[in-house]
Amino acid sequence: MKPRLAENEKENPIIVGLDIGTTKICVTVGRRSGTNKIELLGVGKAESSGVNRGVVANIQKTVSSIREAVTIAESQSNVDIKVVNVGIAGQHIKSIQHRGILTKRDYDEVGRLDVEQLISDMYKLVLPPGEEIIHVLPQEFTIDNEPGIKEPIGMAGRRVEANFHIISGRVTDIRNIKRCVDNADLEVSSLVLEPLASSEAVLDEEEKTAGVVLVDIGGGTTDVAIFHEGIIRHTAVIPLGGNIVTEDIKQGCSVLRNQAEQLKVRYGSALADENKDNEVICVPGIRGRESKEISVKNLAYIIQARMEEIIEHVYYEIKSSGYEDKLIAGIVITGGGAQLKHLVQLVEYITGIGCRIGYPNEYLAKTEMLNKQALEELKSPMYATSIGLLIKGVQAMEEDEATQQEMVTKKVPKEKVTEIAEEKRKKESWFTKILSDFIKDDAGIDDDTFIGKK
Repeated sequence: MKPRLAENEKENPIIVGLDIGTTKICVTVGRRSGTNKIELLGVGKAESSGVNRGVVANIQKTVSSIREAVTIAESQSNVDIKVVNVGIAGQHIKSIQHRGILTKRDYDEVGRLDVEQLISDMYKLVLPPGEEIIHVLPQEFTIDNEPGIKEPIGMAGRRVEANFHIISGRVTDIRNIKRCVDNADLEVSSLVLEPLASSEAVLDEEEKTAGVVLVDIGGGTTDVAIFHEGIIRHTAVIPLGGNIVTEDIKQGCSVLRNQAEQLKVRYGSALADENKDNEVICVPGIRGRESKEISVKNLAYIIQARMEEIIEHVYYEIKSSGYEDKLIAGIVITGGGAQLKHLVQLVEYITGIGCRIGYPNEYLAKTEMLNKQALEELKSPMYATSIGLLIKGVQAMEEDEATQQEMVTKKVPKEKVTEIAEEKRKKESWFTKILSDFIKDDAGIDDDTFIGKK
């Protein structure tokens, strides 16, 4: 029996991603490898029966599926899973643009804590009742009236301004996801918008700089993220996905749902004209009834009609973002729905923009923990979000290390750290944890008397 790995391993900590999808719940376990890659240690997958269009509809069923996926992942990886990075999607997700300003006391260089102070201020924005901020994403910075700065850290200046892309969601849906994770005896390390996670797995920096649209077609939702000049510009979640296509086939062909799913996966096509007129599929009847013949071309017509609707929604988001003419790298489709035949051609026909399928294999390192068949399966577009959650976890860990180093180097006053930590504490983010540890170590405070702890 292989020795069990400790999840808080100091040298190379274990990262866990939890993708709570409409069709599947997937747990991925990995750690940072050389050359900015992820070494996968284990994967657990379970059918998702308590989630509808990216939103938790049944707590008990979702918790049961999470536990099943975690058990499989723990068995494969020999890791005791306690802390997870969770993906979130759903029609309730919204995004806005906002601007923040920070005036410093002197003209010393801009540090990570200054950027975090600006981000912390954004969390104080007043949102409509029932909404909560999930992400505050910096875009361009302006330092002493010098605009267009992407990397402000290290530059000298007194007045720092920044544009932010702020993503919010419905409080009840966020709380339900956290409740499911808590009930599964796990702890949420961070909540990550799923299209952001997917983009980390299938896009490279060159595409993000040139201008690209990520379209993640899942079971219940289609997520859209637009990048230009390396910056996130627009996000949206469309409440239509692969499951609605399956429902259309079920109704249009008068078959069972599992038969409709098999028809879509095995014989489905997004372009009806690419199929022969005389090609038919024989579907078994129910309880001894006569079998039914279904034309492959008619099946494709049903699928094409719904996929055209989804792509039209995506194209509307592209046009409303204002970046339609700046997408040099075109469209990248990923997710389970990207495996549908002739989908790339349909996307290019409707939008007039070049398209490719995004596979999450570029950032995967070779591993001895998984067999070849399991590793090949993970290179499918349907695992883009799961792999992306691991990458986001690694990025947060690296930022964590850099922030801690800056605090030690600059001998940051405890009062300044506390001010930012108090605002961030409510978000339960990675940054809160590192600031908390820094304050306690600096002041000799134990866990029970630490500020804000009840």
